[in-house]
Amino acid sequence: MTRVIIVRHGQSSYNTEKRIQGRSDASTLTEKGRSDSSKVGKALSNILFKAIYSSPLQRAKDTADTIYHELATHTEQSAVPQTSDKLLEIDLPLWQGMLTAEVKEKFPEDYRTWQESPQLLRMSVKDGEQTTEHFPVLALYEQARQFWQEVLSRHKGETILIVGHNGINRALLSTALGIPPQRYHSIQQSNCNVSVLNFSGGLEEPVQLESLNQTQHLGEILPSLRPNHNGVRLLLVRHGETEWNRQTRFQGQIDVPLNDNGRQQAQKAAQFLKEVGIDFAVSSTMLRPKETAEVILQYHTGVNLELQDGLREISHGLWEGKLEKEIEQEFPGELHRWRTVPAQVQMPEGENLQQVWERSVAAWQSIVQAALAKQLKTGLVVAHDATNKTLLCHVLGLSSEQFWNFRQGNGAVSVIDYPLGLSGFPVLQAMNITTHLGGGVLDKTAAGAL
Repeated sequence: MTRVIIVRHGQSSYNTEKRIQGRSDASTLTEKGRSDSSKVGKALSNILFKAIYSSPLQRAKDTADTIYHELATHTEQSAVPQTSDKLLEIDLPLWQGMLTAEVKEKFPEDYRTWQESPQLLRMSVKDGEQTTEHFPVLALYEQARQFWQEVLSRHKGETILIVGHNGINRALLSTALGIPPQRYHSIQQSNCNVSVLNFSGGLEEPVQLESLNQTQHLGEILPSLRPNHNGVRLLLVRHGETEWNRQTRFQGQIDVPLNDNGRQQAQKAAQFLKEVGIDFAVSSTMLRPKETAEVILQYHTGVNLELQDGLREISHGLWEGKLEKEIEQEFPGELHRWRTVPAQVQMPEGENLQQVWERSVAAWQSIVQAALAKQLKTGLVVAHDATNKTLLCHVLGLSSEQFWNFRQGNGAVSVIDYPLGLSGFPVLQAMNITTHLGGGVLDKTAAGAL
């Protein structure tokens, strides 16, 4: 497995001024940007990197150098930061250096396209006598693909660090996971956040997003809401550990309660979300998520827990109660198919992913609609591994074939915003936050079988 940790540069002068940066190199790190870069270095200091790549633009390069200095203080780092032009930020030649407010005023149609259909944004760029049509987002995706093709073959089985920008980081994550360019704005990258990707091989082989946009090392519980946010935020949590998770026994719809570690994980999640305003809460009808939700809600006493049957775990049918090796003996080859082509597997006397998709997405949409109708801002949703992974595919416009692209640790928190209600795409603000469970930036939970 090749582990890739992706960091966005620290806060820059253009960030604070709300200017479009693009490929301009006029922007420098602020004092906060330098301080946060140092915090990232400390958060990553127990990881040995074989290589560190950064964009050549100074705001990213300075972030990488600060991180390297922290790493070198704590571990024997052999990797010195090297720059790659394939990590340059998105090229927005007509906008860079302008205030966002000016762009909205001067280019209203283009700005709307950028927000609603970013893959269609085009800029006519004059180069001497030549005028070329430039599609910034599509060009960025191609640049990201080229970076992956170069780097993954060079670092098989190693751990590497990438320090880039908001746009290129989104394109790197999207091209790895199969997220289409029209969903460019559907994943968030805060300054100095940490995201983790695990590759089994090259770009065409399976990849897992272990976590997205972690900001807890900066003292932020959750990424902040966007200024124009007038929709709803959902905190999607996977239930705490059960004894069967630990044994890698398939649970499905057998109602296994939390074990002691699972109850501790729920308590840690409760502490983590204690200061977050929660207006409503929904759980699967099953014991393990229900108990997890009740523990979290001890600090939110005015909130009633609603149960939704559509959020229950996948029915594994005849696999339920069995260990992986038992399933392999009784249903030869089926476990491998479940791991590789999950959407094509029909669980014997159980469900397939399409059935899980239909009921869980219907439940999810009804939760969002009800919250918007009542003008509720933030909700807790506690469910299961397969349910959550299906919902993450739905949120990012993926099919259930990409089911394994997402990791969901026991007690982990993911953050999904609907800034424009149901009229715009949802935004995955953060995914699989497990820092409150004591493993640092890496997920150390026994994610276990489903």
